[in-house]
Amino acid sequence: MKNIMVCVTQQRSCDRLIRYGHGLVAEGKENNLFIIHVAHYQFKFLGNTQEGEALEYLYEKALEYGAQLTVVRSNHVLDTLADLVKKYQITHIVLGESGETQTSSNVVELLRERVKDQAEVLEIPSS
Repeated sequence: MKNIMVCVTQQRSCDRLIRYGHGLVAEGKENNLFIIHVAHYQFKFLGNTQEGEALEYLYEKALEYGAQLTVVRSNHVLDTLADLVKKYQITHIVLGESGETQTSSNVVELLRERVKDQAEVLEIPSS
């Protein structure tokens, strides 16, 4: 059984990540898909029309792909993602490639190190 966590932002371009995660889920009957968005407290959340539309879009995608949508507010994104990996017994994490070139500040690499004994991190290129 695979539990796939797709980490998304509020951008519509995250659809490619959700489709990729859904492809992994489709490989087996017992597999589950989780769409996760962690919103930092400093950013407005649903404070304008675009944010509301983004959340509605994620909700629609979750319904379309039979996924569970989780939206969490946190100032500690890596800690929150690591906690969700444990909570949902995640086996695979799908996320977009980081724009950071420094390994010490690359979110993908930092997450990979945090969950290396629990989940495989799949970094999907932007194009």
